[in-house]
Amino acid sequence: MKRGTSGLNRRMILLLLLLASVVAMAHGDMIHVIGTVAKVSDAAISVKTSDGKIVEVQFGQKTTYLRLKTPIDRSSIKVGDRIVIHAAKVNEKLVAHTVEIGIAAAIQKGTK
Repeated sequence: MKRGTSGLNRRMILLLLLLASVVAMAHGDMIHVIGTVAKVSDAAISVKTSDGKIVEVQFGQKTTYLRLKTPIDRSSIKVGDRIVIHAAKVNEKLVAHTVEIGIAAAIQKGTK
């Protein structure tokens, strides 16, 4: 039975997500927040995770922002963007070290 390209694309997405999780673990004590931007302000970002939870992460003075590994301005982040945040717990709040957008969106584009 011949498999369609959608099965191949699903396997490729799964492989890429697994690889991304291995890379994420390489960040030591960082907490990883992965999902879709639900809300963004000058001070924080709310992310809806795959299990439906909303997680708020504060921006710090040293937070870096990337889109597909290219530096961007924080104002480029929009509601609906797929996002991966590497954060640390500071005074019971999550503070972003790195905010990466567009990773999952680029993978999903290849499946259409």
